Amino acid sequence: MSSPQHPHASADNLQTRRRPGGMTSSAWQTGARVALFGMIVNSVLAVAKIVGGVFGHAYVLIADGIESGLDVAGSFVIWSGLKVAARPPDASHPYGHGKAEPIAAVIVATGVLAAAVGLAIQSVREIFLPHHAPAPYTLVILIAVIVIKEGLFRYANRIGRDVESTAVQTDAWHHRSDALTSAAAFIGISVALIGGKRWQSADDWAAIFACAVIAANGIRLMRPAFYEIMDTAPRKIVKSICSVASTVPGVIEVEKCRARKMGLDFYVDLHVGVDGKISVHDGHEIAHRVKNAIQQSDSRIADVLVHIEPAQ
Repeated sequence: MSSPQHPHASADNLQTRRRPGGMTSSAWQTGARVALFGMIVNSVLAVAKIVGGVFGHAYVLIADGIESGLDVAGSFVIWSGLKVAARPPDASHPYGHGKAEPIAAVIVATGVLAAAVGLAIQSVREIFLPHHAPAPYTLVILIAVIVIKEGLFRYANRIGRDVESTAVQTDAWHHRSDALTSAAAFIGISVALIGGKRWQSADDWAAIFACAVIAANGIRLMRPAFYEIMDTAPRKIVKSICSVASTVPGVIEVEKCRARKMGLDFYVDLHVGVDGKISVHDGHEIAHRVKNAIQQSDSRIADVLVHIEPAQ
């Protein structure tokens, strides 16, 4: 009873979970709904842009429509990733399935980069082919697309920040990318219409610019997803955890605090220094108080593993 150390707070530190139900479950459902809504909108816009581009002789609009079609696939991947990530822990995945979310984000970002390269190659080819002047009504299609996609970006990005979902925020910036490419298409077609025959390839140059924007967004989207997959330390969370743990009665020092993001949850491991003369039972109680204090301070923290050791 007088042993000064207690290796781990308790086996139940690995079992106490906030799911199923609660804020986290609701967040997953919200993210999935946003992705599903994005799929429906992108499907309608992709068809409208491709049909308008074919009959309106505007390759940049066709390219934009293809990019929107890829958005549909991207939203489906995000939606599928969120569904998998929402599954509760099991024997094979004791920390849950949260990594499915950043993996989905990487897949979408890779698709964005591939689309940018493919469309750029085709746009360069189109510059050297005979051109028809684009139809003026294609501008009306693009104005509607820009308004819809910018609104969808703001809605999805706000939800993604609220639930701290990398995948949902990736999907949101995919919408912003589509709005930017549509704006570039609008400028290119306008120049082609105003400039006459000499400027009929302006929509293809606009398509190349749109591809550069798409590629830049793909790179920007991929970085945070890779950080999450690589368990990059969330420094702000770690600092907050150490501050909370140090205020618990009986805690003399806090060290070796580690945290990692798993989907929308955070898992924490830390060492807490206590009086080396207390009993194992007292050390165990302090560990539970530390765990409870940390989880109460931030609802995103799913589990805390506390290692008790004598303070130096």
